[in-house]
Amino acid sequence: MFAERIKNRLLNQHNAALYRKPVKINKRQEKYLFIGNKKVLNFASNDYLGLSVSEKLRRKVSRNFLKYSTSSSSSRLVAGNYSVINQAEKEYARFFGYEDALFFPSGYQANLGILSALFEKGDLLIFDKHMHASSVKGMFLSGADFHGYNHNSMSHLCKWLEKFRENQPAVLTESLFSMDGDFLAVQGFKALKKRFDFFSIVDEAHAFGAVGENGKGIARDAADIGVGTFGKALGLFGAFVLMPAGFKEYFFNFSSPLIYTTSLPEAHAASAIDILEFISQGEKTRKHLRELSSFTKKSLTCEGFCVKGDAHILAIEIGDESRTLEISRKLIGKDIFVLPARYPTVPLHKAILRIGMTALHTEEDVKKIVSSLKDVYGKTEKADR
Repeated sequence: MFAERIKNRLLNQHNAALYRKPVKINKRQEKYLFIGNKKVLNFASNDYLGLSVSEKLRRKVSRNFLKYSTSSSSSRLVAGNYSVINQAEKEYARFFGYEDALFFPSGYQANLGILSALFEKGDLLIFDKHMHASSVKGMFLSGADFHGYNHNSMSHLCKWLEKFRENQPAVLTESLFSMDGDFLAVQGFKALKKRFDFFSIVDEAHAFGAVGENGKGIARDAADIGVGTFGKALGLFGAFVLMPAGFKEYFFNFSSPLIYTTSLPEAHAASAIDILEFISQGEKTRKHLRELSSFTKKSLTCEGFCVKGDAHILAIEIGDESRTLEISRKLIGKDIFVLPARYPTVPLHKAILRIGMTALHTEEDVKKIVSSLKDVYGKTEKADR
């Protein structure tokens, strides 16, 4: 029964152009990937500041792993609650302007861990319909009722808040959306928060480190809880949740994904502390990333592409899944790697090419992807006809 089900479901994925098979990458070298015998420009990375390939940071991380054990070898609540981890969490809370912080092994686990623990049956959650899958899964696990509002629509959010004013709902959103690439309408969100006094959780995974003053993101004044990851602009791995006082104690007692998981090692925490120095001194890098991303969007728009994105994540609307996949494959033939994002990552028949800009890219790289996309897009368009 199970073998037949697996076979049929995979066949359906193939037929719908939704089948996923990760590209085998031999190695990475700064902004390049080696795929087979090809050296390709990587426009699918979340290493927005290029920190993960920084020689200076790599030396610091190496020293930390030489100093400490390679594993914590225990969950946080058994024998993994090391002082350096607590120190790092305090420094992250202080840096980003919160009262406390808690590290998780991954961003997915962080959203699962906080949402499933904080909320329960009888609670009401209102969320942006383009929230990350991990947040949606966390809401399901919580048992709370939830309603989605149209992406980044403060007027639609307002209608839900007015309807459920007596229910004291919590609101979930992101500050920089991972697929659309647009910023949260922060001022409108803050105005609604002031008017309705709701509890808010803002996922700043794609913003922390890369945007805002000193890389502190854009939503501190609008968020009760902020979620960040180390695996994007911060160039490491794992995640952190920024929160009010008292919440950390609560999660230690009621968050299953935290309680029953091996803690990140001491070396990770020591490296996380080192990264704050890079982030606080990274304004020149952020400026380069900001300007290059704007140049890329303008260049693509001038060539007739429909491009969304307010920062370093750009989404080129294609629509058809098969065509999006074909364009991505042909770009590899031109030594460029771009993610073909398809359902369920984005809505069905709303497939996109997601371009991840990094500070490692140059204007010459941008010119190459624009000209290559123009050539490939035109050829697939003719083939479709």
